[in-house]
Amino acid sequence: MPSPFENPALRYGIPLVSAAVVAAVAFLFLEGTIRYVALGIAALEVVVAPQILKQAAANA
Repeated sequence: MPSPFENPALRYGIPLVSAAVVAAVAFLFLEGTIRYVALGIAALEVVVAPQILKQAAANA
């Protein structure tokens, strides 16, 4: 049975939704330096998480 993470839409969709939530929290509730840290974490998640999920699908 194929892994659901083999689908690129799912691999990129999960991190995008998660990063959008983090960015929304950063803009709505945080200020100053911590806002930029949260936005950096969101950007890092969009870049790194699809690669991790692709590797998970390959090893499944």
